[in-house]
Amino acid sequence: MLLACCGSHRWARRVAAHRPYPTVEALLAAADEAAYDLTSGDLAEALAGETPAALADRGGLSVHTALRAAHAHYESRFGHAFILALDEATAADPAAALDQTLAALRERLGHDADEESAVTAEQLRRLCRSRLLRAFEPARSPDRAGSITPGLPRGTQAVSRRYDGRGRWTVPGRA
Repeated sequence: MLLACCGSHRWARRVAAHRPYPTVEALLAAADEAAYDLTSGDLAEALAGETPAALADRGGLSVHTALRAAHAHYESRFGHAFILALDEATAADPAAALDQTLAALRERLGHDADEESAVTAEQLRRLCRSRLLRAFEPARSPDRAGSITPGLPRGTQAVSRRYDGRGRWTVPGRA
């Protein structure tokens, strides 16, 4: 499931190594940290599995022809698929999604390789976050307060643990 969110095996191993996560927010924090630590090779591995998202049939033939041409130009220039993390409101509006995608393609085609690598890494991190949220959204319920782990067995007590942001879980009061 993690590899479906991000195609980097290193990212998926790092996120999986610290489970179970007590909340979705803890999972997202760990995913962000793992994404910030991706090397250029890890980024290339993740981008190899990405394909441009199909946009709704809006804008007519000329708009879609321009979009396909811009994608092809981007791929030939940077060697990987163009990725863009749209916020929920923009993604829900096909015309806005198309406009934002075309604008981002035009802007990013003006970047040099280093600048585009940094922008692409940030877009990938945002995509991973949104994919994780979608994957765990059904597990959220009002009575669970964002927990993504199953309830405790009867007769047991919860142990308070915190993710320290450096890959370790800590229990307050214990060394």
